[in-house]
Amino acid sequence: MKKKVAFYTLGCKLNFSETSTIARGFQEDGYERVEFTEQADMYVINTCSVTENADKRFKTIVKQAQKVNPDAFVAAIGCYAQLKPEALAAVDGVDLVLGASEKFKIADYVNDLSKNAQGEIHSCEIEEADFYVGSYAIGDRTRAFLKVQDGCDYKCTYCTIPLARGISRSDTLENVLKNAAEISSKGIKEIVLTGVNIGDYGKGEFGNKKHEHTFLDLVQALDRVEGIHRLRISSIEPNLLKNETIDFVAQSDAFVPHFHIPLQSGSDDLLKLMKRRYMSGLYVDRVNRIKQTMPNACIGVDVIVGFPGETEEHFLETYHFLNELDISYLHVFTYSERDNTPAATMAGEVPKNVRNKRSKMLRGLSVKKRRAFYESQLGSQRTVLFEGENKEGYIHGFTENYVKVKSTWNPELVNTLHQIILKEIDVDGLVRFDFVDTAVFTNY
Repeated sequence: MKKKVAFYTLGCKLNFSETSTIARGFQEDGYERVEFTEQADMYVINTCSVTENADKRFKTIVKQAQKVNPDAFVAAIGCYAQLKPEALAAVDGVDLVLGASEKFKIADYVNDLSKNAQGEIHSCEIEEADFYVGSYAIGDRTRAFLKVQDGCDYKCTYCTIPLARGISRSDTLENVLKNAAEISSKGIKEIVLTGVNIGDYGKGEFGNKKHEHTFLDLVQALDRVEGIHRLRISSIEPNLLKNETIDFVAQSDAFVPHFHIPLQSGSDDLLKLMKRRYMSGLYVDRVNRIKQTMPNACIGVDVIVGFPGETEEHFLETYHFLNELDISYLHVFTYSERDNTPAATMAGEVPKNVRNKRSKMLRGLSVKKRRAFYESQLGSQRTVLFEGENKEGYIHGFTENYVKVKSTWNPELVNTLHQIILKEIDVDGLVRFDFVDTAVFTNY
């Protein structure tokens, strides 16, 4: 009988793309992939270290696996496995911990899946993680996450990612295009570009620091791949999002008008402490350029609250900065101290209750911003790509500019694109709509 393997992924889209590629490798070796809630011979947990909460969840997930099958082999891979291998190996039930380079060769370490008396660690020095492994994830039939870049050369004072993933390096343009064509051939309608710092694309493409291609070259080449209906840029640093890229997306048929741009703080004082590579003025310029060329574009923002030294004045500066900016939603992160980062030893620690209060205020602002953006889109004609999940009798989908819509469940709509008129916002904050192509679908 085939051995069964299950996967659980914590963290970002990049982790999901790598989990998917590692899983395909197991399947090629004769394993059967099953859900994490099912009986399996081996459970693989791809870890994250960005927030304190992600660290804590690891033990809970190991317990979930052991509850289903106490005799299963449990492996930990990913960012937290690179940063804290001893801590993960000490968790009851964990048999194997693999670092940044070793995770892609996991089959070489599992042998006969016999349980180990204690967790076995194989973890390189992060300086050795200097090669590139291409990946893409197919989570459902509607979209895929395509990895184009890994690692980061930035030294943001709060961030462990360079310690967990190593230097900035890129997939070759040829391989990115090959993977994109493969994804398209599977009938998937949307590709989301992902990486640690995708705007740095081209660095390390052929194992050197020189840029053979730029992010704009990548975007222009992908735009020419046949069969891709939608291309979406995930998170991109404001200093690396150039006018030329914005202008190209504005006239592209495939790239959608949706950007996610990390800000972290609206205070220049804090941006300097964080060692970000821009000031707030540049961020305003990026938002204005996008809105000038794509008035209906959706713009998401990452922001950190409670960074060391953040006074009430600094926080209010960020709040008012975001409130006045023409953006669509926020991803709010409550600062948590990470070992071996400069910020962990900085003066001016913000009490946890203050961090939580500020986080709640910004989350409230995000709800307000998203609703205002949705209201601005009512009455407009958009294209929606429908998801594959039946959620309490409803089907959901996203427009090209990331408005989430809902309608009565109809399996025929799954993974299809339709022209719609955005009609009204319901009690859940989602948008109801009318089909333009009513000859095909009625009564929605």
